[in-house]
Amino acid sequence: MNKKLLTTGLVGTVISALCCFTPILVVLLTAMGLSAVLGWLDYILLPSLALFIGISVYAVIKRKPSE
Repeated sequence: MNKKLLTTGLVGTVISALCCFTPILVVLLTAMGLSAVLGWLDYILLPSLALFIGISVYAVIKRKPSE
């Protein structure tokens, strides 16, 4: 289960980071005619990035063998 959780965290982090730091999502939304939504992206993308980083850290901590 920890491997699945780590994979989910890492994939979510990469996707969120790509959408936050590159104009991929901006170009896609503009091409679809949804450019009015662009003002709200920071309210969604930054918390999701923090959430997925938290999931990744939690999975790494749980993966370590107990001493």
